[in-house]
Amino acid sequence: MADEHVLDRSRTAVGPNTTPRFFPTMRITVTLQAAAMLTQAITAGLLMSSPDGRALHGGTAVVAVFAGAMQLLVAILVWRPGGGSPRYVVNSTFLLVLTLAEAALGDTHVPAVHVPLGVLLFGGSVVLLSQVWSRAKS
Repeated sequence: MADEHVLDRSRTAVGPNTTPRFFPTMRITVTLQAAAMLTQAITAGLLMSSPDGRALHGGTAVVAVFAGAMQLLVAILVWRPGGGSPRYVVNSTFLLVLTLAEAALGDTHVPAVHVPLGVLLFGGSVVLLSQVWSRAKS
């Protein structure tokens, strides 16, 4: 019985030293998502200091949501057909849901929750960026 389990493990598509299919694309989308979150932080500062800041912050929010959706799509591709870990799907889903909540809170002008959630989103995107870029290359 134990031998069957070992046999099953040896048949997995992706081992610890191999890169799942679509993983290089995921590195790109995670980088774009983190850049979108950084841009959101920058335009939030402009929102407070410039009359055009609100429109710019709102416009980059659309980019952040789109980047999050693309990241989730690529994470799914890395997992199912690519043979990678499902944890990237979980992390990407969490970030996308929080990004959508963040956009809704911004539209309804709830800064008491919008601002801390924005900080959390930026931190989460940096953590995900660190995870995908620190993974061993093969």
